[in-house]
Amino acid sequence: MPARIRSRNIYDPASKEPFKISRSKIESFIRCPRCFYLDRRRGVGQPSSPPFNLNIAVDHLLKKEFDEYRAKKTAHPLMVKFGIEAVPFDHPSMDIWRNPFTGIQFLHPSTRMLVFGGVDDVWVSPQGRLMIVDYKATSTDSEINLDDPWKAGYKRQLEIYQWLFRKNGFEVDETGYFVYCNGVRHEPVFHNRLNFDTVILAHKGNDGWIEGVLGQLKACLDRDVLPNSSEGCEFCAYRAASRSVEMFQSEIDFGA
Repeated sequence: MPARIRSRNIYDPASKEPFKISRSKIESFIRCPRCFYLDRRRGVGQPSSPPFNLNIAVDHLLKKEFDEYRAKKTAHPLMVKFGIEAVPFDHPSMDIWRNPFTGIQFLHPSTRMLVFGGVDDVWVSPQGRLMIVDYKATSTDSEINLDDPWKAGYKRQLEIYQWLFRKNGFEVDETGYFVYCNGVRHEPVFHNRLNFDTVILAHKGNDGWIEGVLGQLKACLDRDVLPNSSEGCEFCAYRAASRSVEMFQSEIDFGA
């Protein structure tokens, strides 16, 4: 089977046109510049993972529920329960901002990167400050918090959204929120029902790292050589192990 090398959405160092870069691709660069470069410069993306359909369903239901309170311009009961003085933000661009293919966008002038990201929700305080909100779903017996090392990516996600809204002229509160739904597993019987415990977790964002990373990202794409792998990258480790086995097998075949 021929290699599947993508020909679209490839960065061209000679082009003067803006290059569209998603929030998730910025995270990909942070995790492993080599995998990012192979994807955005050479058209070799990582294997796709199956969709998390349960998470998608929870996301859809939360949006519908919060939209009911958005239309009424009143606080959702969860916001009241967790002491958040705000209501869901009612704005004509809300559907555009939520769309993962458009999202909220900003053209970063020095790198010509058109950064975009699809936000889950936006709330607004009585003072008019926007609060950026992301929905998460899981199923665990552990306490839900933001302390796990891998959740640093969640925090960066929220901070990029905060940065994008600020760059679009909005006043954004430094504190954003995660609406975290946990499918409880201690019910004695199933009865075709999954119950959730939902909490709201606050995160005080800091977007000061973003512009520096965008500069590093562009410098990575401008080079004609592969960057080094990140330590602990499973994809790079797999490719390296595969190459070593294939080369060893080739030597055996050639010797035979």
